Amino acid sequence: MRDRYGANEIYFVGTVNGFERPLVEKSGFPVTGYDEVRAGPLHGVSPLQAVKSVIQLTLGVFQAFGVLRRRQPQVILSTGGWASFPIAVAAWVLRIPLVIYLPDIEPGLTIKALSPFATKICVTTPASAPFFPAKKMVVTGYPLRKGLLGAQRTDGIAHFGLDPARKTILVMGGSRGSRSINTAIVEIAQEIIAAGAQIIHITGELDKERVITHPHYHPYPYLHQEMGLALAASDLVVCRAGASVLGELPLFGLASILVPYPYVWRYQKVNADYMTDHGAAIYLDDAKMSEGLLPILRDLLHNQQQLAQMQQNARRLAVPEAADHIVQTLIDAGVNRL
Repeated sequence: MRDRYGANEIYFVGTVNGFERPLVEKSGFPVTGYDEVRAGPLHGVSPLQAVKSVIQLTLGVFQAFGVLRRRQPQVILSTGGWASFPIAVAAWVLRIPLVIYLPDIEPGLTIKALSPFATKICVTTPASAPFFPAKKMVVTGYPLRKGLLGAQRTDGIAHFGLDPARKTILVMGGSRGSRSINTAIVEIAQEIIAAGAQIIHITGELDKERVITHPHYHPYPYLHQEMGLALAASDLVVCRAGASVLGELPLFGLASILVPYPYVWRYQKVNADYMTDHGAAIYLDDAKMSEGLLPILRDLLHNQQQLAQMQQNARRLAVPEAADHIVQTLIDAGVNRL
């Protein structure tokens, strides 16, 4: 938004005493102002907590009226979270356009609750069509940060000290890591390397000591700025199926083995099914990791034609201009208030 339209006033609203403020501050992104409203979860909580959350959300709505009257926004962008609910209610009453962006294919309870108040709902893929009215839904793709868009394979190979003659497998399980994925990959790492591959393993902070020592095994607790280089240097990814797989893996044309996290709502399974149905991924149950991962990796490493076809199928799903599409939707929604 700022790149395309110059100096914009961008305000962020989080929850009172919530986790959002430290993340916004850590990001280094200069918001014009930061506000907080009261909110609380209603899904997957005890009846007592639900009652407390209803009280907090009601108070949050009154706070949201104050925030919106003070800030006078032309348009509001929401990606879910219960802090968005009070803002959405106040925006609907005040007739301020609300645009939702849904990263995953299937909406959770919060997005479902917000959608009646929305002017437009931006979605990552057309597969979200069953959940929203056609007149509200806009397929934008998954927005990617600039550090990913410019990453080159040769730079990634040089940065991580990789052997360009070997296939590179990138293993990751989210910012905190995944115990089951970490355990499975460490157990079979020697055999994967013997099959002619090399591994970039993002362990997460919890498992940063759970590694092996080998010149073709490259463990890191966490990558941020270098993440684009890791993706660019890789041929195959083993990871969970959070929303980012719908944008990052297609951008780099990466085949993947997707292991949905089994202890959350089924949105990761839906994402994995989408990638698998399009021939870009292989679905693997978390419970079958220990016996299933090595045979799949061996097959892909030995079957270059299948690997190349999966990479091509992934690349067909790429939408590099997704952030621009969302910005244009925001501009179109807010044009009557400019």
